[in-house]
Amino acid sequence: MKTSTKDKIKGSFHEVKGTIKEEIGKAMSDRNLKAEGKAEKKTGKVQQRIGDAKEAVANLKGQLAELKKTG
Repeated sequence: MKTSTKDKIKGSFHEVKGTIKEEIGKAMSDRNLKAEGKAEKKTGKVQQRIGDAKEAVANLKGQLAELKKTG
């Protein structure tokens, strides 16, 4: 599995986990758990974006390699 895919999966996992923590924190009026959930959600979103960036870089490398072959 590509590292970009792994980052996206891990990011999604952290985002879901963060959402759950945030909702439990809201239901229990636990500010710390709610804040922890929000932070984990943001971490997950960042990790997904890192996966997107890695994928974009890999695609560009592939395009450059093709240009070198034809050029």
